[in-house]
Amino acid sequence: MNIFERTFCRTYQFGFKAAMPVLPYHEPKVYNSITNITDILNKENKTCALIVSDQGIRQSGIIDILTKILKEAKIKYAIYDKTQANPTIYNIEDGLKIYNQNKCDALIAVGGGSSMDCAKAIGARVAYPKKSIEQMKGLMHVLKKIPTLITIPTTAGTGSEVTVTAVITDSDKKHKYTLNNFTFIPYYAILDPKLTITLPPALTATTGMDALTHAVEAYIGRSTTKETRTLALEATKLVFENILTAYKDGLNINARANMLLAAYKAGIAFSKSYVGYIHAIAHSLGGQYNIPHGLANAVLMPYVLEGYGKTIYKKLHNLAISAGISTKEESSKVATQKFISAIKNLNKQMNIPSTFDIIEEKDIKKMARYAAKEANPLYPVPQLMNAKELEKFYYQVRGNKNGTK
Repeated sequence: MNIFERTFCRTYQFGFKAAMPVLPYHEPKVYNSITNITDILNKENKTCALIVSDQGIRQSGIIDILTKILKEAKIKYAIYDKTQANPTIYNIEDGLKIYNQNKCDALIAVGGGSSMDCAKAIGARVAYPKKSIEQMKGLMHVLKKIPTLITIPTTAGTGSEVTVTAVITDSDKKHKYTLNNFTFIPYYAILDPKLTITLPPALTATTGMDALTHAVEAYIGRSTTKETRTLALEATKLVFENILTAYKDGLNINARANMLLAAYKAGIAFSKSYVGYIHAIAHSLGGQYNIPHGLANAVLMPYVLEGYGKTIYKKLHNLAISAGISTKEESSKVATQKFISAIKNLNKQMNIPSTFDIIEEKDIKKMARYAAKEANPLYPVPQLMNAKELEKFYYQVRGNKNGTK
């Protein structure tokens, strides 16, 4: 990246960081039981809620638990349960039809980040019925208030229950893009660990590593605050202390509750301090190949952290201390190596691969352009890179396929 591009990016990031204290950020009101849903809807005087979820959550029985509670309270509802792992524009438009047909006035997102992102985007279309999702992509294009959004995460990773972001896939163009709006921050979040005990080990692993990615990228970026650094350190500690237990013993309520808390803390941290190239590259891989976001983040994280080199040694040292894998007395270089090795070890213990065989060399330049466009100038990364410089990470996660790079 040339000096003019770097100057523009850093100036843009500095301006946004300076403006953060006066921007309309808020944290959702947190409840710890799904039974609180009726109190929330009655308090808001809502008459009919659209439940946004997916087939996996529907089959798990969680939707049945929710609808039973709503029926007993005589609260009307409608259900959209076709959300894909990477929610598409078609998902949003289909959900919007059901919302309008049933004259809904609230949204309940039940599931992982995909369901919450889909619900946020449906809300954006309700607020702006004459605008397409593509017209609202990017930063702060949804200024009108969306319908009351209540989030009920069944995974512990995305942090979408507290973030400004929705990530949407244009399946026709094979491209993901983000919508970032303060109006997307839910006003209510129900963090009920009992709803996460049915999460399969593989999803427990990848969503948990997603939470760790949020904490790490929020901490190593250049737009941190005392608050976000503290939250990122706490989230990192919680993940390292609980993720393997939750993975191996899904019925461990304490580990499940701590992972939900880790995701929540990391979500606040990256909402205010932003993410980095791990996320940008992961989004491009998800858009092109439909690779689940948490899985992409988990695989990419060690490579990108190594790519930043000494620019993040000191910060990774602090994260390593918080994770309990290093001491203050060790050098930052050694602590960094230990931290990255610990991430690789977590991935290995939870059967997360180190590469993706699906990546085709012919797609790399296009994906790198998408990643660079998403990240620059918004993401306050520790080391700026252009599209050409980002290509190396795609080759790394592609492995030695066909003997290429």
